[in-house]
Amino acid sequence: MTGAKSSDRASLDGAPTVLVFDVNETLIDLESLGPNFQQIFGDAAVLRTWFGELVMYSMTLTLSGAYVDFFDLGQAVLQMIADIRQVELTDDQRRDLAEAMRTMPAHPDAARGLETLRADGYRLVTLTNSPHRPNASTPLDNAGLSHYFEKQYTVDAARAFKPASQLYRGVAADMGVPPWQCMMVAAHVWDTIGAQRAGMRGALITRPGNAPLVSPGIPQPTVIAPDLVALAARMQTALWTNESDER
Repeated sequence: MTGAKSSDRASLDGAPTVLVFDVNETLIDLESLGPNFQQIFGDAAVLRTWFGELVMYSMTLTLSGAYVDFFDLGQAVLQMIADIRQVELTDDQRRDLAEAMRTMPAHPDAARGLETLRADGYRLVTLTNSPHRPNASTPLDNAGLSHYFEKQYTVDAARAFKPASQLYRGVAADMGVPPWQCMMVAAHVWDTIGAQRAGMRGALITRPGNAPLVSPGIPQPTVIAPDLVALAARMQTALWTNESDER
């Protein structure tokens, strides 16, 4: 498959033509926020508590029909955890975390893996919960990866967070392809499940702290890889059918 055009690939062997990347933790390094949490709470591991709660409450807002942008929600969850732990947050700590969220570095494998995938003919886009501020660079711009992507999609327009089905289907529609020609690439099983239930394929990147969720009835990722370089290699040898994982 190496070097084939994406349109030829889809018509000949049923492979996805569009790879839709999650941003936070999949492309850019969430662990870079650890020093902020060490400074605030005296424990860098609180980062994982905060991120897990942030994801949970983003889903809660979507299920209940409410919406607050992801950065604002991140600040609210930070305050909630500080209240629980009886830690007093300073304005400087809030500002430092907000800036750190926007300037997380790329994972070392990201550029090489994206370069290979693009050379192999895939169309690359992103879909992130993080908002795009007017007249401001995006986290992907700040990480030096934006030039690999045809489009950067965010959830703001839909006012719903992943894994809401309309987000994945909206990306496919805007790209002019059916959902089965898209593959969601994410470090989080909840993201690949959402994409697969919307008709896409799913590629799970098992960044440290992430693993498959295996149980009957749970859609399993189409591809599993430890990083984007390994993903590109596995995509080159994959066997495809002309259908989504959920058909």
